[in-house]
Amino acid sequence: MKRPPVLTTPSPVRRKRTLSGEELALWEHVAKQIKPLRKKPRPSKGSAEIAIKDAEAEQSARTTRPIATVPRKVVVAPAAPPPLAPLGRRERSQLSRGRKDIDARLDLHGMTQTRAHRALLNFLHHAHANGMTFVLVITGKGRTTGPESERGILRRHVPQWLGLPEFRHLVVGFEEAHIGHGGEGALYVRVRRSR
Repeated sequence: MKRPPVLTTPSPVRRKRTLSGEELALWEHVAKQIKPLRKKPRPSKGSAEIAIKDAEAEQSARTTRPIATVPRKVVVAPAAPPPLAPLGRRERSQLSRGRKDIDARLDLHGMTQTRAHRALLNFLHHAHANGMTFVLVITGKGRTTGPESERGILRRHVPQWLGLPEFRHLVVGFEEAHIGHGGEGALYVRVRRSR
């Protein structure tokens, strides 16, 4: 058995009711008393119509004009320099006993801080480029005369310099040298291999 088709009547089209002059005045009065959520003031009716027309004009202009795309540059942060690692116990004992060779030595005695910093950086660049593994940096123990705070400026600063990013891509690690190689006044520095 077939069912008869259900006839639906179209729903009546609802028209938007416009506000009367009195209702519009009441609405404006209430709207002025309310504190806005945004900092921009509420546009009046005349400016709202202009804003809508401007937005429609802007929208039509967007659709008719092709948009020029500008390629964006991707900014990649430079890789952080690798951390310093202490020398292994075996390496330290082999260096102190003379079983491992020290490939080069740099003596910073009598240099100013700026000259010593430049000399150390150039020396480590040279050692890195030539594939050296262990180098000895002699800072000296400092003068024993004079105030204690002025004693051994290079001895204090060279380990700090080796921890800076400009040196860390050249240096794996460092440690105080054995007494036979200078003790407190020298450092064994392990140079990072070039790739």
